[in-house]
Amino acid sequence: MQRREFIKSTAVATSAMAVTSSVVSGAILQTAPAAPAMVKKSLMWGMVKEDLSVMDKFKLLKDLGYDGVELDSPDKLDMKEVLAARDKTGLLIPGTVNSMHWKLPLSDPDPKKREECAKSIEKALWDTKEYGGSTVLVVPGVVNATVTYTQAYERSQAEIRKLLPVAEKTGVKIAIENVWNQFLLSPLEAAKFVDDFNSPMVGWYLDIGNVLRYSWPVSWIEALNKRILKLHLKEFSLKKQNDEGLWKGFDVEFMEGDNNWSEVNKALQKVGYSGWASAEVSGGDRKRLLTIREKMDEVFKA
Repeated sequence: MQRREFIKSTAVATSAMAVTSSVVSGAILQTAPAAPAMVKKSLMWGMVKEDLSVMDKFKLLKDLGYDGVELDSPDKLDMKEVLAARDKTGLLIPGTVNSMHWKLPLSDPDPKKREECAKSIEKALWDTKEYGGSTVLVVPGVVNATVTYTQAYERSQAEIRKLLPVAEKTGVKIAIENVWNQFLLSPLEAAKFVDDFNSPMVGWYLDIGNVLRYSWPVSWIEALNKRILKLHLKEFSLKKQNDEGLWKGFDVEFMEGDNNWSEVNKALQKVGYSGWASAEVSGGDRKRLLTIREKMDEVFKA
């Protein structure tokens, strides 16, 4: 082959390979689906209604396909017994829920009650560190006839700031949850509440079912974005709320309410959420708990 012909044929072959590579790469980029949110499934300890020991409850949940279980703190469980069950079964404890924030809210007019609540959160932070968890769920305050919105905001922020050094020592984050407490009612306000602390130790525990009373979950996910530390899963029906009463809205199974789970999943993928989702619904026996876990699978496949 003449040198000129060799160079020409080589150039054509190289160009063809480049075009083919570009076409293939383009096809891959166009057809590859978005990565699904990596979610570990958990539930609340109080949902387990079987009369079993701590060890056997852990075994049950592990057998049913759960990755973890969230505990209350402070509580009456024996720490050694819980840790033995965790280590033997491999069922993780992703975090705890503070058990005093409703009885003694951080927004209470009485400074002593606020202090007592703060101490309970401090204990929960240390307990969670022992459990190997990463968050303590905290309801930040309650607005009512005796506590104004401004008071709830200022008091709860002041008490949480006092807890930041403990959170830093333990490595456990304070996760604020949206509940029906007449406080932090919009996603933008929720984001600002977290940002006010200017600390990586405060984030959000997003309850997807709770927000439907006020707005749509996608709006909360978009606004809170990387501030979301964990998820609570429950369903809600606006029709049942309107026809039967406010709290009846929760009396509906996953996939049968007004949560658009496919849109929720897309929003979670968009913000790059990867972590825990805990069911917070009516519990029961083995059969009921298995149904909940199966429904959680459906939710994240929607």
